Amino acid sequence: MLIFIANTPRAYAWGSKVALPEMLGHAPTGEPQAELWLGDHPGSPASVAKATPVPHTLIELIAKDPERYGVNGGSLPFLLKVLAIGAPLSLQAHPDLAQARAGFAHEEAAGVPIDAPHRNYRDANHKPELLVALSEVTALSGFRPIADAVLDMRALAQAAPYGAAALSVVADRLVAADPGQAREGFLTWAFGESDEVEEALRGIVDAVGEGSRPAIDPGRLACLRELVTHYPGDPGVLVSLLLHHVTLAPGEAVYLGARQLHAYLGGIAVEVMAASDNVLRAGLTEKHVDIPEMLRVLDFDALDDPRLRGERLAPGLCAWRPGVPDFQLFRARVAGEAPGAGGAAGSLSFGAGQHDGAHLSGAASEVVLDASAPLVLIATAGRVLVSRPEAELAEMANVARGQSLYVSAGEPIRLTGSGEVFLATVGESFPQHDSGRS
Repeated sequence: MLIFIANTPRAYAWGSKVALPEMLGHAPTGEPQAELWLGDHPGSPASVAKATPVPHTLIELIAKDPERYGVNGGSLPFLLKVLAIGAPLSLQAHPDLAQARAGFAHEEAAGVPIDAPHRNYRDANHKPELLVALSEVTALSGFRPIADAVLDMRALAQAAPYGAAALSVVADRLVAADPGQAREGFLTWAFGESDEVEEALRGIVDAVGEGSRPAIDPGRLACLRELVTHYPGDPGVLVSLLLHHVTLAPGEAVYLGARQLHAYLGGIAVEVMAASDNVLRAGLTEKHVDIPEMLRVLDFDALDDPRLRGERLAPGLCAWRPGVPDFQLFRARVAGEAPGAGGAAGSLSFGAGQHDGAHLSGAASEVVLDASAPLVLIATAGRVLVSRPEAELAEMANVARGQSLYVSAGEPIRLTGSGEVFLATVGESFPQHDSGRS
């Protein structure tokens, strides 16, 4: 079945006021709209959007006939999102599977309400995640080599009229210790609320202020200026110096496995993750921060490269496969007659200065994709006709930019028209049983 789904964007403070309304064809509300969730996660399940006399969610659809609509007779192991990042997110990491199960069980036994602001574990699942940029996206993603962080600290110390001594002392400590122990010690120090921390933070503010030109990468300098503007005095500003600063062009991706510290800073993106809402935060936020638990969960090794290169599977079809069983992500681009548009391609722009799909680089006249497991699809440009010609009763859905489909498991789907869609499904290694579908 090809089933239209929809959801209300989540209004977090870091969201953009215009990007998601523009994509979805809605009038801006004047409030930040940060995330569009497309899945059956109970935190914000998508709703079946058309031809339903009684409103119901994807959770209820799957529960009604789990063998037909679910994955192995159960819920989806992945969650697809669109992010509209108007301001930096919190520094955060997600537990691995064993940590999530233990943490969830501990908080359940302690009677911590599932929606309590201070709760760390809202479910018993891990949360690896993959993000693909629709516009330019900036991010802090995983620990970088200590030597690079030390060079930047010393450059900032040289440019700081105040706080230079504290920054220099911290840089010397990092060099003297084992890299993993140095990172753990740095985070412990940064959140220790000492006079030295306050001095180092003031030093960074001075070093990156207007007119100052410290000898660091321009992208890193812009990042620090943004962080001290949004979160003056927050220890997360110091912690950011330990992390890779990444700028993604549209179509580029980062993958962050469990226990990797990160923060998205700006841009529009499609994200897919394991179906979890477990977040441990380490600054740059007014939400609950649990530093001891964060330190227990984090992987303090350096991450060589957070970027994940897409694979070109066929003309018009690209895949990002990080090797986890929970998910993989496809992007399909087709360039032909836009369905229902009288032969005109129509507007393929995601939004001014954002995702411009007007040329649809690498597009094909049609793309055929396996759908032996359920898929969640969102159109990010143009208009795409999704059809299932080999089904017992042939199906089709005309999906315009901003619209989403839930595709139940079955025969392959065929994509034509003129536009771009992203499709999330289970990973190649996800265990599947034979449900008896023909």
